[in-house]
Amino acid sequence: MNYNIILVTSRSVTLELENKDIYFSANPYNVYLDGKQVIEKNNKNVFSLYDLSPNTEYEVIVELQGEKVSKTFKTLEEKVSINVKDFGAIGDGKNDDTSAIQAAILSCPKDGRVFVPAGIYYVRPIFLKSDLTLEFEKNAVLLGSTDRDAYPILPGRISEKEDIEFYLGTWEGSPESCNASLITGLYVENVKIIGLGTLDGNAQNATWWENAKVMRTCWRPRTVFLNQCKNITIQGMTIQNSPSWTLHPYFSDDLNFIDINIINPSNSPNTDGLDPESCGNVNIIGVNISVGDDCIAIKSGKLYMGQTFRKKSENMVIRNCHMRHGHGAVVLGSEMSGGIANLKVEQCLFEQTDRGLRIKTRRGRGKFATVENVSFQNIKMDKVLTPFVVNMFYHCDPDGKVEYVWTKDKLPVDDRTPFLGEFHFEDIECTGAEVAAGYFYGLPEQKIKKVSFKNVKISFAKETQPNKPAMMCHIEPVDKLGIFANNVETVQLENIDIVGNDGEKVIIENCDNYINN
Repeated sequence: MNYNIILVTSRSVTLELENKDIYFSANPYNVYLDGKQVIEKNNKNVFSLYDLSPNTEYEVIVELQGEKVSKTFKTLEEKVSINVKDFGAIGDGKNDDTSAIQAAILSCPKDGRVFVPAGIYYVRPIFLKSDLTLEFEKNAVLLGSTDRDAYPILPGRISEKEDIEFYLGTWEGSPESCNASLITGLYVENVKIIGLGTLDGNAQNATWWENAKVMRTCWRPRTVFLNQCKNITIQGMTIQNSPSWTLHPYFSDDLNFIDINIINPSNSPNTDGLDPESCGNVNIIGVNISVGDDCIAIKSGKLYMGQTFRKKSENMVIRNCHMRHGHGAVVLGSEMSGGIANLKVEQCLFEQTDRGLRIKTRRGRGKFATVENVSFQNIKMDKVLTPFVVNMFYHCDPDGKVEYVWTKDKLPVDDRTPFLGEFHFEDIECTGAEVAAGYFYGLPEQKIKKVSFKNVKISFAKETQPNKPAMMCHIEPVDKLGIFANNVETVQLENIDIVGNDGEKVIIENCDNYINN
């Protein structure tokens, strides 16, 4: 038995068991801190300890099945700690605490800590600044105002000089005005948001979910928005009831989302869980997500942003995470015109999502809309309707249903044509599928380069309902369909078991190389 210390702050630490178990440890374990038991019979692979002192060395012991492993760590230094209540915050859920909390943040010196004690703090958007730790005590809730007019507008594109453009707001991959979010970070770095508190967008008590696709003055806020930020960590927090996308890092780098919970009602519109857009070096570890849209959606902008900045979302790890009830568990696109590269997903549990892996793109996303080096390993899916979907004919948005997008004719490859590279799936078990085991549909003029499966078992539920396996025009609903691949250069299968399907287990069309061992 072994474990790793994956995050240390001035007041907390996160540890991760080193095993092959999926999200949950096969056996419960106990945790001791400086000889005192602090956790009993935990069963998650990732766990955190709080209420530590800064600049202090600790010994942590994990006891699993009678075996004890000891490690030491030292918390980070902290220049000063300030309490938002000293600035006039009340925390009764009624009075507006925005000014008090904002004053505490602006007053905090570099490498200091702003502490939010237990209470309900009714607020308008709060803006971060660099070089601080914002810690929420257990039962501390930041509750979003229900007044739309209380949310400032972030203009999409500001241009005073012909050769300089400045971006603040964004909506679904384009530079458009949007409301500031409950927590808004603009051009900040070295920020940690930690603790067992809650960021509550309070959207269920507002009008954000009504006529959700209609822009009113500007587009809806997120709960956390990080625009062009660097070295940001969110640890332990629960983020819920978001007006739209819950946690949206945008053109940001060196991000850690560790041991957090993201929860929205299953019927809430466009409430994706975590959407890194044009971000690099991202760790998503020990995260629990249950939402009304995609759980994790990796993006890199629509055509203008992708071709202008060509900033990929790249070098991402998603590990020991639990995704439930979303449209897709891990989704790439559809706004991915800047490209996506180097994604590794492992030891994750997907439950009752419409799709497991979901890649969505289409003609018009552009030549920089490339997806390369994607791997899924050691994954379990249960009651996922279609475990694997790669779709190059995605039909959403007003321009998604035009003939240029949906035609299956071979068109010229040009500056509007996206590219999908290699996708590898290994050691995966899927139970209770309904629609299709896998659905891969590339462009005839730009085929998916390679899809490989190794040690993958997919079984279907006995009772199923027909549905479309991918969001594309001119396909019929199906159920209990095996693996379907059309316009893929290479399909490689090794030790694949498909149980309970109707018809052929594997259907291959317009593929150059088919290898089935």
